Amino acid sequence: MAYQAKKCGVRFQPPAIILIYKEQAKEKDRQRIMPVRNFSKFSDCIRAAEQLKNSPRHKQYLEGVSLQQLQKLYCVLKGHLQGHSLAESLQQIQQEIVLDPDEDLNKLDDKELNKRKSLMDKLFEKNCKKKNDPEFVYDIEVEFPQDAQLESCGWDDGSDNEF
Repeated sequence: MAYQAKKCGVRFQPPAIILIYKEQAKEKDRQRIMPVRNFSKFSDCIRAAEQLKNSPRHKQYLEGVSLQQLQKLYCVLKGHLQGHSLAESLQQIQQEIVLDPDEDLNKLDDKELNKRKSLMDKLFEKNCKKKNDPEFVYDIEVEFPQDAQLESCGWDDGSDNEF
């Protein structure tokens, strides 16, 4: 039986992930409440989302829900367990999603660096022009103005004499 996910949300008390879906055979909207067990303010949101999505009990219902959306819901729940308001939790999630061009990636640990790299990959794929796009041009030729005086770089001056 095929299910089409329509909405997905989180309930704080008792903690649960709620899915509103449509059964294809009956054309009827249904609600599925998936209780969140063994999840604390110290738990890993990514791991919990993967476990829920791969759970044999809920797998068929969650096919239309992305893993990133489940991760966000678990992060909102984690923020609630830490005592943050809903607005604070959403703001923190938004800061993790947006890339800061001034951020020094050399100072991040491997886990955070991999998050930033995956965000960059998604952004690149979103902005990439493919052959099938209507705005795609194969051979772009751009002429740069020759009016402006070229600036010389000082880093290569005199380097021939030193070796």
